[in-house]
Amino acid sequence: MATWQLVLCGLVMLLGLVGVVVPGLPGPVIVWAAALWWSLTEKPGPAWAFLAGATALLLLEQAVKWLLPARRMRGAGITRRTFLLAGIAGIVGFFVLPVIGAPIGFVAGIYGAERHRLGGHGEAWVSTRTVMRAIGTSVLVELFACLLVAGGWLALVVVH
Repeated sequence: MATWQLVLCGLVMLLGLVGVVVPGLPGPVIVWAAALWWSLTEKPGPAWAFLAGATALLLLEQAVKWLLPARRMRGAGITRRTFLLAGIAGIVGFFVLPVIGAPIGFVAGIYGAERHRLGGHGEAWVSTRTVMRAIGTSVLVELFACLLVAGGWLALVVVH
């Protein structure tokens, strides 16, 4: 693989890492696509082993990401309606206050739905914090897996 291709592959991986934290970008998919691109143009043995490991790790991450928050949120009594309203508020927030309005609207939507459902500020705030912790945990799990893949790729590039 030529140097310019390695740089582009690294930039795609970096975009994937940014995509983990920025809503709307599928971070793990982008990181995996960069790993696939590199594996298709490198020597067969280590590159394919790396791709298989990256694929397994990212699939495991997806399973863990969806299992952890679901348990916490079910225990707190969070409904699907809450997430629907939060998603709508996030979309509206994105257009009212471009980019940074999306997370602000999402959190405000959760709080508003929970305040309506639970009837008070204290309970709604506790519920909102529970949801945000669960979402934060899933983002950290996703970021850790993508960092492992990117680090493994970088190590293989340096070694070869």
